[in-house]
Amino acid sequence: MEQQTIKFIIAQDGSVKEEVIASTSSECVEITKSIEEKLGSLETRQFKPEFYQVQKNVAFQHNKNQNQEQT
Repeated sequence: MEQQTIKFIIAQDGSVKEEVIASTSSECVEITKSIEEKLGSLETRQFKPEFYQVQKNVAFQHNKNQNQEQT
């Protein structure tokens, strides 16, 4: 398993942006949950392509298995 890194960017107005590097699927949400709770309210969340790619693979595998069961 690759080590995850969290990158923080703190703007002059005090807003904080975080980026999780080297995570897949919903790992990023789990990794940052406690940090976000301590920082305050979350305004927006943007997922990187890696989040969706893993979700598509899981969905594809699930559908593939369903098709095999039906035949």
